Amino acid sequence: MANHKSSIKRIRQAEKRRLHNRYYAKTMRNAVKKLRMTTDKTEAVAMYPNVQKILDKLAKRNIIHKNKAANLKSKLAAHIAKLA
Repeated sequence: MANHKSSIKRIRQAEKRRLHNRYYAKTMRNAVKKLRMTTDKTEAVAMYPNVQKILDKLAKRNIIHKNKAANLKSKLAAHIAKLA
């Protein structure tokens, strides 16, 4: 166990941030998965802006890397274009 007050506080902060980041990353993964599973083009086109917003926000807050967000958006756009 940590001995310094500052290190005890740092442990508390790190745990709180970890849980916060984990929640938003999981939410993002679920949104991406739901869009990938969609077979209806109109529904996918309607969902895409929300997923894009989530990805951009997480990249801005350094929960995911900006290149990962860009890659996911690109793949999802290609998936939507491929739908009939």
